[in-house]
Amino acid sequence: MKTGSGGHYIPEVSCASWRLGVEAHNVIDWKTVPISCEGYIGNYILGDQYRSDSKTVNQQAYFYAKTLNITSRDVWVFDIDETSLSNLPYYAEHGFGVEPYNATAFNQWVDLGTAPALPETLKLYKKLLSLGVKIVFLTGRPLDQTTVTTANLKRAGYHTWFKLILKDTSIYHGKTAVTYKSSERKKLEEKGYNIIGNIGDQWSDILGTNTGDRTFKLPDPMYYIS
Repeated sequence: MKTGSGGHYIPEVSCASWRLGVEAHNVIDWKTVPISCEGYIGNYILGDQYRSDSKTVNQQAYFYAKTLNITSRDVWVFDIDETSLSNLPYYAEHGFGVEPYNATAFNQWVDLGTAPALPETLKLYKKLLSLGVKIVFLTGRPLDQTTVTTANLKRAGYHTWFKLILKDTSIYHGKTAVTYKSSERKKLEEKGYNIIGNIGDQWSDILGTNTGDRTFKLPDPMYYIS
């Protein structure tokens, strides 16, 4: 991509367009952030724009929730990684998504249990609780990370919830995140709960079936999960 009257190549412009394509779900099934965009993505994630974008999404979620007549059967589904908790300390050491995903290294980070909260999502969580909404955490983390995930959520400020659902790999091995999360949301609805809201950083968090009355997509240009 070129810009200006002289048609000069500016990497930041091209990378901004790539990020837009990612967030709009036009760029899909990608494995890593383009090497030339490491600096741009890092600056975005560490800068004010990421916080501002996250704030806008969470604000709209709260504005919507305030219009509802909440009942005891209403739940709100939160993803965890890059939605409720931030793995930025890990990704800052691994090229902001430029490096290929390393399950061993990432799980070692998860096991530390020190991921901080995404501040704007934590605010939404607290506001929804004050409205009487039941909170459901639905994550792609495996069942064997239940203890550390529970402790990390509480350490980060998420002190209570209705359900914490982690992935049973004996059931969902080889299944996409869309299939897994759709199935778990269906189970909630079959038990009589109404999913009034659903928020996540991946399109796979909010696509599929039983997605809820309204969905909210947080920014995440660091990785893609199908």
